[in-house]
Parts: sequence; C-alpha cells; structure tokens
Amino acid sequence: MPQRRSVARAAVTASAAAACLALATPAWASAAVTNPTLRQAGKHVLASNAEFDQGFGNCAGADQQAGQDIWVFIWPGNGVESVDAVKIGWDTDNDKTADTFKTLADGHFTTDNGAKKVWFATPAGWQLESGESTIHGQVPQNLFNLTHTCSGTTQTQSPSPTPSTTGSESPSPSDSGTPTPGQPGGTETPGPSGSVGGGAGGGGSLPITGVAATSIAVTGIALIGGGIALMTLRRRRDRITFTS
Repeated sequence: MPQRRSVARAAVTASAAAACLALATPAWASAAVTNPTLRQAGKHVLASNAEFDQGFGNCAGADQQAGQDIWVFIWPGNGVESVDAVKIGWDTDNDKTADTFKTLADGHFTTDNGAKKVWFATPAGWQLESGESTIHGQVPQNLFNLTHTCSGTTQTQSPSPTPSTTGSESPSPSDSGTPTPGQPGGTETPGPSGSVGGGAGGGGSLPITGVAATSIAVTGIALIGGGIALMTLRRRRDRITFTS
C-alpha cells in the first residue's frame, strides 16, 4: 500500500512539471529568422529625391556633416525583435549598378514608435541601388523601406580665375620691328659722298681721302725744306766781306 502511494505521488509530480514546462515554452521561444529586402532596390534613388529628402540636418539623431547624405531605413510594424544584419549598396560611378556597400557595423540604430530603424551616412551624390537584411521577426511583404533622407551638398572645386589684361602695352623701340640706326640690325644713313656720316656742321664738303692727305704732307715738308735752304744761303752771304 505505501509503495502504491509513492508511485502515485511521483506520477502527479511529473505531470505537474510537464504542464509547467509546456506553459513556459512559448515565452522562451524566439521569433523566426527572416530576410527582408529593400523596397526601393533598383530605383536609382538620390538623397536629393523630393519624395524622401527632408533637407540638410533634419534627420533626427544623425550628426550630418558637410558633404554628406543621410539615409534612414525602417523595418515597419512591431513584429521585429531585432535587426541582426544589413547590407546596403550604392552606385558611386553613375553606371546604375551597386559598387559600394555598407553593413550594420557602419550604421546607427534608432526606433520610431517601436519600429526598428538604421541610418547611414555617405558622401553626397551616391545613388541607392540595393538592400538586404536578416532579422528576428517579420515585416509586411518581407520588405524594409527607405523612409527618408537628408541630402548634403556635393563638393565641387571652383575653377581658377583667369587673369584679365587691361589696356595694351606700347612696344619699346627695340620691340617695334623697325631696327634703330646704330643698334644691331639697324641701318646707317649714308652721307652725300656715300661714306658713313655727314660733314662737320652738317655741310656738304667732301671728305679728305687718304691720297690727298699724303700729297699735302709731302708739299708741306718740301716748302719747309726750301725755306730752311734760303735762310742758310742768306746767312752765308752776310758773312762775306769785301776788301779793296
């Protein structure tokens, strides 16, 4: 009899434990893992798109810097326990294909009335092309959305100013193209006789040539010699005395 009571007590205890475990299991269970994709994939969205752009600095919680675009994504509804992985692709070379990607490590979490959000900062001018995610929970149509953006200003380099020239420079005599007499490349003005330069005082006398100068010199010497000879003869005459 005592043995039967022990067996009955053990059975009751096991049943109670199984019932408690069954009641607790739903509380311990985690939401299913799903993989929502981006609703705006392939639409080549710029942050400056009027449908999404809230204006520079107006994305709550985002510390936007000059030259940056801010992108805010949302997993709608309250059925998401966690966002575990995100990969967003942008086109940076304008070929309409994603070539640069950011992951959850590059993003920042926010919430909006219980809905999970993640925002990213990119250089201004990138185009949104693709997005995929892994979450614990479910979202309608298994899609997450770009909810809004804050576009920045694309950095452009101003062209160098073109120096202006005012007036025209008068060329110097040496630059005028007409050689100046007396300078290299110039021309000399011939005198009346064809020799270089004119006569003294601007007159028209002929220049003394080499032959004429020699003749004058010889004549002068001859005259001087003759004068000396005459003076010598006269002195001799004055010395002669006559006797009777």
